Amino acid sequence: MYIAQAYKGLSESWRYVMGLLAVFFCWQILGGLPLIAALVLKADSISVLASGDLGAIAKVLGTNPFLFLMLLTFAIGLLSLFVYVKFVHKQSIIQLTTSRKKIDWSRITWAFVLWAAVSTVFIIIDIQLSPEDYVFNFNLEPFLILALIAVVMIPIQTSMEEYYMRGYMMQGLGVMAKNRWLPLLVTSLLFGLAHLFNPEVEKLGYGIMVYYIGTGFFLGILTLMDEGLELALGFHAANNLTAALLVTADWTAFQTDSLYRDISDPVLDWDVLVPVFVIYPILLFIFSRKYKWTAWKERLTGKVPSKEHFLAQHTDESTLPKNP
Repeated sequence: MYIAQAYKGLSESWRYVMGLLAVFFCWQILGGLPLIAALVLKADSISVLASGDLGAIAKVLGTNPFLFLMLLTFAIGLLSLFVYVKFVHKQSIIQLTTSRKKIDWSRITWAFVLWAAVSTVFIIIDIQLSPEDYVFNFNLEPFLILALIAVVMIPIQTSMEEYYMRGYMMQGLGVMAKNRWLPLLVTSLLFGLAHLFNPEVEKLGYGIMVYYIGTGFFLGILTLMDEGLELALGFHAANNLTAALLVTADWTAFQTDSLYRDISDPVLDWDVLVPVFVIYPILLFIFSRKYKWTAWKERLTGKVPSKEHFLAQHTDESTLPKNP
């Protein structure tokens, strides 16, 4: 059981409460210092940061430097999370990642390739159907720099979100609540709400939150049904990487030198519902067939066993870390 892997480390509630706050501070505050420093070096540009206008910040620093500095915050956050888990929880990264004996990289790769292919096909179809909405934006040197930054840093960014939300927070809430449905509900809602201040919400309205929260539930279901983060890690990385490399717009969170620029007026339409209510269920069916998932109700809403019961069945207690 994935959530119960927390029992193999030190799993007192206070460790999780402190951890969520400490890692968030490192991620959002310490991680943002390089970006602030870069803006300070630009005369009067610190006021741009206060405005929260991502497009304006990107213009001041340049799209690629801004993208790197923005993604660097996630790298600092992920490192702080791993360090906290190792030294405060005495838990291994493998136990934070999966219920398997080792991380299944084939699962990460398969989910990545599947969703990257599907996303690319959808983008190509949309460009072909509405060519007036897109401008070919390819410029070799900036694009190569973008590709290097994106391939290295975007998987770190998406991994930070997965490890923080559907890894650390899900395990912590699960062992505290002793069930699976509450961590699934809370992490999915928080994942959606974390995107509330994205420029897409300002342009499209709060209806876009259906997509963000729905995606949170989809990734949470993947994690609980597959008893690990691997599929969610692969899917999330593919989703953000294809978006960064293929299409950008002035009103999106990612301002990049991508292949195409969307110049259409942003409109909230029925296509926001298609991923949540059509594509995601199809993907869940594909994953369930490939990995032979069963007992859906138990895995998504069932109880989390007590620490004593779980360790008696799964672990030699002599190997467990002891409270200081």
